[in-house]
Amino acid sequence: MTKKYDAIIIGAGVIGSPIAYELCKMGYKTLNVDKLPDAGEGSTAGSCAIVRAHYSTADGVAMAYEGFKYWLDWENYLDHAEDEKGLAKYMNTGSLLLKSEGHDWKKVQANYDEVGVKYEEWDNETIKAKVPPIDLHKFWPVRRPEDPAFYDEPTEMLEGGIFCAEGGYVNDPALSAHNIMRAAEAKGGTFMFNAEVVEIRSENGKVLGITLKDGTQIDAPVVVNAGGPHSFKITKMAEGVWEGCNIKTKALRHEVMHCPSPDGYDYLNDGYHMSDGDIGCYVRPEVGNMFLIGSEDPDCDPQEWVDPDEFYAGKGGHGKDNQLTDEQWKAQCYRLGKRIPELKVPNQSKGVCDLYDCSDDWIPVYDKTDLGGFYLAVGTSGNQYKNAPVVGRMMAELIDACEKGLDHDNEPFQFTYKYTGRTMDVGFFSRKREINYNSSFSVNG
Repeated sequence: MTKKYDAIIIGAGVIGSPIAYELCKMGYKTLNVDKLPDAGEGSTAGSCAIVRAHYSTADGVAMAYEGFKYWLDWENYLDHAEDEKGLAKYMNTGSLLLKSEGHDWKKVQANYDEVGVKYEEWDNETIKAKVPPIDLHKFWPVRRPEDPAFYDEPTEMLEGGIFCAEGGYVNDPALSAHNIMRAAEAKGGTFMFNAEVVEIRSENGKVLGITLKDGTQIDAPVVVNAGGPHSFKITKMAEGVWEGCNIKTKALRHEVMHCPSPDGYDYLNDGYHMSDGDIGCYVRPEVGNMFLIGSEDPDCDPQEWVDPDEFYAGKGGHGKDNQLTDEQWKAQCYRLGKRIPELKVPNQSKGVCDLYDCSDDWIPVYDKTDLGGFYLAVGTSGNQYKNAPVVGRMMAELIDACEKGLDHDNEPFQFTYKYTGRTMDVGFFSRKREINYNSSFSVNG
């Protein structure tokens, strides 16, 4: 007998799990289906889990700032649901955006002022007092170590930075998704793992449900694609949907490095998340008094678009796709070495290689589709982890409104943020939008 639900969410990561949680709170009977063994074990587990407000659009800033409030009040967000694995912790370090040519920081500051983000302007003297090992010379433009100009001596200084006290990172991104799964289950949600979706079934322009690899059919009038790096493959399973999307997604291979902090500097306990467009890197503390170093996708860093099935098939094995490369290890660590001259860069690379789910303009798609009942929460990787609890609520309300007759394409849903009270025109995230050239076209969003 075919099982039936009110809504099926494909994916149980940090986006799919909160969508289920919020739908459950609205009375929907939900099922999350994931091909992996547990919640958050896909690209969520490889996330840097950074929580910061600086985005290139006011709408991006507003959503991230709303997200701060959920992370700062995590137990209440979960409605005190218990998790046998414990709860993820929000490490409220604060977030520092350096004023550099690599970031349009004046636009960010204007967005902060429009949204009402609390921040402080730090001059170089203040930054040096807060981050003793830092060198505040300008190193723009971003280069790679193989470029002879990489080693040119700098002569000018940066202009300071913008500090948000509420920023930081989550210590265990996979656990955070697991926490939300347990919260959803406490509200009646169901999760199915080791289950791969191979078909989106539909009839007469309306979704009917899904078919799994083992032939199991599960019915629901609502199906949500929250498949992370696999999202484009899932979208293509739904009749007529891919063709109706002006903004599409694909999977990008990305490397993040872990490098020991200088002697005498307790970066783990005293350090900040820092975004540094001048060297094309962002950093945050990592266990073991490490700097976690990510690339902000400067023009000089190559981009490698991959097949997620091939990438994950080799993960943990011998495939080169999921191994750190010496070239990128050197590029990211050496660039940070300019900013932190006493950084200890070992010969042996250490870090994480995983996939981003990127849209054409690096702004996600949160939307209905041309197939009735089929919804998208895609293009989220790299810069949407921090927004996950907000996205869950927004998607649930969007789905509910559309299922009750809202013509979202012509009258975009207006979503009101719980904490800031700001109203979001969800049409901003439309699949039919034109490419947003206000975007950074990078992990910065």
